[in-house]
Amino acid sequence: MQKYRIVSLFSGAGGLDLGFVQTGRYEVVFANEKLEPVAKTYSNNIGLKLAKCDGSSVEAERGTILVCDVEKVSFSGLKGEDIDVVLGGPPCQDFSIVRGPDRKGIEVKRGRLYAHFVRALVALQPKLFVFENVPGLMSANQGLAYKVILEDFKNLNLRWDEVKRTISAKNYNEKIEGYELLFADKVDFSRLGVPQKRQRLLIIGIRRDLIGQRLQLLQKFRDDLKSIIEGEGWLFYKYPLTPIEAFEGKPLDQLNDKYRDTMLKWKDIFDQVKTERALKWKEKIWDHLTFDIIYDYLFLNGVNGMKSDNEIDKMIKEHENILKELGYYGKPVNALDFSDHTNDLPDEDDVTIERLRRIPPGENYEFVKGTPWEVEGRNINIIYKRLHPLKPSYTITAYGGGGTQGYHYDRDRTQLTLREKARLQTFPDDFLFYGKKTEIRAQIGEAVPPLVVKRIAEFLAFEILDLLPEV
Repeated sequence: MQKYRIVSLFSGAGGLDLGFVQTGRYEVVFANEKLEPVAKTYSNNIGLKLAKCDGSSVEAERGTILVCDVEKVSFSGLKGEDIDVVLGGPPCQDFSIVRGPDRKGIEVKRGRLYAHFVRALVALQPKLFVFENVPGLMSANQGLAYKVILEDFKNLNLRWDEVKRTISAKNYNEKIEGYELLFADKVDFSRLGVPQKRQRLLIIGIRRDLIGQRLQLLQKFRDDLKSIIEGEGWLFYKYPLTPIEAFEGKPLDQLNDKYRDTMLKWKDIFDQVKTERALKWKEKIWDHLTFDIIYDYLFLNGVNGMKSDNEIDKMIKEHENILKELGYYGKPVNALDFSDHTNDLPDEDDVTIERLRRIPPGENYEFVKGTPWEVEGRNINIIYKRLHPLKPSYTITAYGGGGTQGYHYDRDRTQLTLREKARLQTFPDDFLFYGKKTEIRAQIGEAVPPLVVKRIAEFLAFEILDLLPEV
């Protein structure tokens, strides 16, 4: 079966690329990452040779991940590769748009790194591209930055002269094709089986000359891709996968005793804390728990009304199948040992340990406000927030100080291990990380969950790339 060729930029640890590779339909020809520990993680898991750049310009070489600033990378060495897909999530913090002095025009200052992603599209003219970023990009500069980016992709031939000024790039003599956008919106990854409430912006485009005037075909591609990304045909939008399932490697119906034991550790929490927040939690949450895992799962996830046994059975089967696909089934994470030490329990000071023993699942630092365990000067809701075993995790973060590391739902635990975070991001257990703990935290937190990407990559291969020669 034909394998399609990928060029990856701003590759990170490789979550985006791994989803493509896992389908068996793609090979990464070249990747680029600025930070060496991150590139080492990528190299050892995706299988590309690690190379470092020197000098002002370096040729992209087949089979390598190049540790280098993207501005030094020349793509001319890949000209004969006929690249099918370019992947990347360039940081766009330096993208700015202001109104001119006369208030009639808009001055665009494109981000330097973003402009190099555009340069790769111009130089390589892949059949498809996948651009990912933070959802906040859609509202930056009152939405104007996002609009400019979409127009750049659609009208690449017309906009390149303007974009290249940002990076002083050379002209390309060959014909430049723009891209029809197949998808451009936020994606809720929990709808595709990720045990985490995480959103990213995805923009996916197909080179315009491959579509021509076949507008019905273009619309079919758009509709079918949207259906995949929104998780149609699955029940995860209603019945999300949970942290307890990801950590224990079993679906809900096999975890009732584990769930009950975990939650009963919190039975005296209101008597200890006695804050107004604690009272509300007791009245709205604790007093409604039955300690039957299915009933409590439905309650906590807002699944109202009568549920047929068939739908519940289908949900459990979907959860079991995802756990098997991820390689977690029957493998509780706390029973595993990893050579990268990502499952080592983090150290925690006594004050934090005692504080967290008073913050139940789903709650944060506000639960102990006004008590001896209070946290001063904090106003972010993820500070000292515990996961709930039966609700998708909040977004795993890459950076942050005290109280932002993510905390286990078990009362006898504090921080999540790095491997537990990797499972919430749907990395396989045989994916090993390299670097310092803070560097690995960033690698995991910045990644796109491979499970979601795999679904998209399968569609792009089987439903678009395989068909292009025929259509």
